[in-house]
Amino acid sequence: MSLFSALSRLVRGDAIGGILLLVAAALAMVVANSPLAPAYNTLLDVRLSVLIEGHGLSKPLILWINDGLMAVFFFLIGLELKREMVEGKLRNPRDVILPGMAAIAGMAVPALIYLAVNAGHAETQRGWAIPAATDIAFAVGVLALLGKRVPPALKVFLLTLAILDDMGAIIIIALFYTAELHTDFLILAIVPLVALGWLNARGTHRIAPMLLIGAALWFCVLESGVHPTLAGVLTAFFIPLKDRFGKSPLHALEHGLAPYVTWLIVPIFAFANAGVSLTGITLADAVSPLPLGIAAGLIIGKQLGVFGMTLALVKSGAARLPAGAGWHHVWGLSALAGIGFTMSLFIGSLSFDDALHLNEVRLGVLSASCVSAVLGYVILRRAGPGTITR
Repeated sequence: MSLFSALSRLVRGDAIGGILLLVAAALAMVVANSPLAPAYNTLLDVRLSVLIEGHGLSKPLILWINDGLMAVFFFLIGLELKREMVEGKLRNPRDVILPGMAAIAGMAVPALIYLAVNAGHAETQRGWAIPAATDIAFAVGVLALLGKRVPPALKVFLLTLAILDDMGAIIIIALFYTAELHTDFLILAIVPLVALGWLNARGTHRIAPMLLIGAALWFCVLESGVHPTLAGVLTAFFIPLKDRFGKSPLHALEHGLAPYVTWLIVPIFAFANAGVSLTGITLADAVSPLPLGIAAGLIIGKQLGVFGMTLALVKSGAARLPAGAGWHHVWGLSALAGIGFTMSLFIGSLSFDDALHLNEVRLGVLSASCVSAVLGYVILRRAGPGTITR
């Protein structure tokens, strides 16, 4: 079974899903900077509640999208990863070393560059993690536009790197940006985890009970203060690859869920998060330490971290390049890793709460993500056939 066929469902041939994603993001930017902006913001602030006897969840629409729908996105990613870890090429730890180490370096180097640029500015150093994240949805969307020009294994490399990168970002959020951690809900989350483990061990063929338990896990993680998308990945890893009848609940769920994620969830997420108002932002603001640190971290730091670590591992013999890929492909992929966008904006909102710094965050993230997307696309489009470089 091809690793590409498992992990590249979001980037199929005609790239319609990627185009839809980018159109949704562009539309959000247009609306947010037009007379429709008040209606757009009002819509995202609409409070939706699920209450029983006055107790439950009551959150604005934007948080239902970011915390709820994106948990489904990460759930699909978890299903795909588990399948490959159990029966595919990721079963070999050597195949995980390269994207894993590249992801770590791709987070550390941008953070260090940001801190260097913001040295002596104590009020902005809290944003060190903003350039550490790679936006899976947008990076994959750009890659999808290249179609068959990109070696299949390189698509898998980017997906794996971006997933590990975002998982690292979630851990950073949990450790450094959790305002109030509720340990009682973290302890309570053990109950659905044990239930999922028991059903998985029995080789259950019924998906619905596991999804309901996964929803309970999501609620516990959400209320604990930890980013709830982590619950999506955890639940996916408990879905049986084979049930006691020899069928695959995981395959069936992955196949049925992928179109909804590609065509609905990811575009909604893009539209809700990409609508950043540029009012009050001037070109002169780009030279201040906060946006400059973010831009330098995403554009330069990601390339140095991802490409540098890949070069070091391959030349030392500790890893091999993705099949069919050459160094120009790795360079283009390293540039695409600099698309921080939604996750970076989210971390920025956790780092600062005043309008001035938030505008500077948006300026840095948006400019760097656009440059990284264009640069990565151009490099990969011009890259010739890959070579088997060791």
